[in-house]
Amino acid sequence: MKLNRRDFLKCTAAGVGVSTLPAFAKPERKLEARADTVILCWMAGGMASTETFDPKRYTPFEKGLKSDQVLSTFPAIDTSVDPIKLCQGFEHVAKVMDRGTLIRTQVGADLGHILHSRHQYHWHTGYEPPLTVAAPHLGAWIAHARGRNNPALPAFIDIGQAPNGESEEIKAFQTGGCLGTEYGPFTIDDPANAIKAVRPPAGMSPVRFKARYQNYLRMLKASPDFQKGGSRKREELLKSMDEAFTLLSSPASKAFDLSLESEKSAAPYGKGKFGRGCLLARRLCEVGARFIEVTSDYGPFKRWDTHENGHTRLRELKKQIDQPLAQLVLDLEKRGLLKRTLIVLATEFSRDMLVEGKPDAKVRDQVNQPDVINDLKFYGMHRHFTAAGSVLMFGGGASRGYLFGKTADERPCKTIKDPASITDIHATILQAMGIPATHHVMVEQRPFYATQDGNGKPLRGVLG
Repeated sequence: MKLNRRDFLKCTAAGVGVSTLPAFAKPERKLEARADTVILCWMAGGMASTETFDPKRYTPFEKGLKSDQVLSTFPAIDTSVDPIKLCQGFEHVAKVMDRGTLIRTQVGADLGHILHSRHQYHWHTGYEPPLTVAAPHLGAWIAHARGRNNPALPAFIDIGQAPNGESEEIKAFQTGGCLGTEYGPFTIDDPANAIKAVRPPAGMSPVRFKARYQNYLRMLKASPDFQKGGSRKREELLKSMDEAFTLLSSPASKAFDLSLESEKSAAPYGKGKFGRGCLLARRLCEVGARFIEVTSDYGPFKRWDTHENGHTRLRELKKQIDQPLAQLVLDLEKRGLLKRTLIVLATEFSRDMLVEGKPDAKVRDQVNQPDVINDLKFYGMHRHFTAAGSVLMFGGGASRGYLFGKTADERPCKTIKDPASITDIHATILQAMGIPATHHVMVEQRPFYATQDGNGKPLRGVLG
């Protein structure tokens, strides 16, 4: 059986170099790291803040209801922190709010006609598109600055994003960018199949696979095409292949096998893709992963991209993430890992029933919302709203039981105190990892920073 190079590299998520690699700048002054690992739980599609973590006046559905009267379609519930209320459907998260911080004032950039790919790119890289430089994903910057926590594990692991209608746009920010493919993600599209990514090809024993790999490596080094490449590119390719093979033969690869988890400990995570992703993230954290993204799997008009039936869909979506997220917090705490693991739950923007964009920067409406609601499908937040959104942070140096920012209680429910830009949110995450906002590399003899122009400022009080 011939071992195919492309299949091998695809299987192990090892890249094949880049055309232009940056000259790395001298390391900046080190900050004290509060965390060793980041788990980003990404709610792709636009999670409505007033339906989730920033409840406003609740108005139940009835025919003839005026749209401008509706601020929340779910009532508020108490949490373990008296001043903090959440929307109904997050009863499990409510119980662990004393372990973390709630940011209610994420303010999105004005990027013109709202496209998810633009705002997802902005959130993940910290840079507003378009750019002349390939901006690295936040996870790539952390991988570059902190390296691997476990030599056998990729520093940046991405879980749950399957191919979809906007796959090319998603690929644009799910990369190592100008840092090179060495810092790009190890991609697992479905956590249920994660173990397949770290096993030799079907039917091939580990001994036979090792022999095939070594034989292929000898042929590769002797090939004219390989010799034509620059020394840096050759080194990058060989290094990534070696790291991929190391993972396949490492005991750490067992963390990818969810079948090894006991039924009792796996049960709270449920059978859903996001819940299983959280379980996989916990297992990877236990063996020393550095940065893990667990995405709810973006697809146009699917899941959190609620262009209609907002209330009905959110009721089900909350069931998919409420207990898994809370269980991730509790399990890491039980294992003594929460203190050094920063869990972040975020989304590209919020939603409103009437306002598209921001009150002072409106863009063209993309959803038809009648003035009077007679059909349940119009009951919910369906338009893209960028003037205020919510972010959760648990563990990893995040303040316990802390509420950051304030939004208006009447429409438009925009930020009225302590706005949190994407730049400053990234600076906060980076500081928790001991990485300054000015961390950078040199691209075409100019510095390219981990936060926009190196100007990120950690949010006051969010880190304890």
